[in-house]
Amino acid sequence: MGDRAAHKVAGVRQAIEAAGAQLRYLPACSPDFDPVENAFAKLEALLRTAAARTVPDLRAAIREAFICFKPDECRNDLATVGYDAEEPA
Repeated sequence: MGDRAAHKVAGVRQAIEAAGAQLRYLPACSPDFDPVENAFAKLEALLRTAAARTVPDLRAAIREAFICFKPDECRNDLATVGYDAEEPA
């Protein structure tokens, strides 16, 4: 979760923790610690390689690109930046 004022509103931490989750702040403007940025970079590279030029081709390229996002790889990306990325029970 970003280190933004909206995330620090009273009750946010309590609501998150009540749901069984942890509140974690990321360093400001640090894409190296943002697994979403890393995933979008990978998606962008795959789509550039596909070079789709029509909407149907782009949709097909997106479907094919998503196949490249394996659960183990995503879990590792999360663990690398400090998130608990254990296999769900």
